[in-house]
Amino acid sequence: MSNEPDWAVWLEQMEQVLGVTLDDARRDALRVQFTRIATMAQPLMALPLDERLDVAGVYKA
Repeated sequence: MSNEPDWAVWLEQMEQVLGVTLDDARRDALRVQFTRIATMAQPLMALPLDERLDVAGVYKA
């Protein structure tokens, strides 16, 4: 089973949320780009993090 999102469904949802309409060519181009980005990010996302490591800085005034 793949953990890769269904980009077609995601793009359809984003069109609705953002109130934009994409043509088929633009939708296909975005699907290709999101697939490429996900492929590049895969090794980074697979990197295990130490549980004691903060994932984001906490700043206090």
